[in-house]
Amino acid sequence: QAQLVESGGGLVQAGGSLRLSCAASGDIFSINFMGWYRQTPGKQRELVALIAHSGSTTYADSAKGRFTISRDNAKNAVYLQMNSLKPEDTGVYYCAANRGGYGVGSAEGYWGQGTQVTVSS
Repeated sequence: QAQLVESGGGLVQAGGSLRLSCAASGDIFSINFMGWYRQTPGKQRELVALIAHSGSTTYADSAKGRFTISRDNAKNAVYLQMNSLKPEDTGVYYCAANRGGYGVGSAEGYWGQGTQVTVSS
């Protein structure tokens, strides 16, 4: 089993920036893809950004041009730099990883405990 621990959430004004971090530990050898998901009340958890071990990335349309996902494979960590934040970016941000053949973002994959991001207008 692997564990994912997020940090870096908080309260920021619209237009500001935050950097989220996620550290993976434990049985990390089956992890290839890591990513960030966001959940807001009344909505399903949605993809924000993904990054493969190779460094290739995928972004939700809402994140393109404002957010940057990166990873440090030596530190088993993934980051999300969020710039030009908007109130609609508010939510709980979860770090996720695949677990063997179970895809990243699946119920059977690895999930962190979540970190709250609040963007005030």
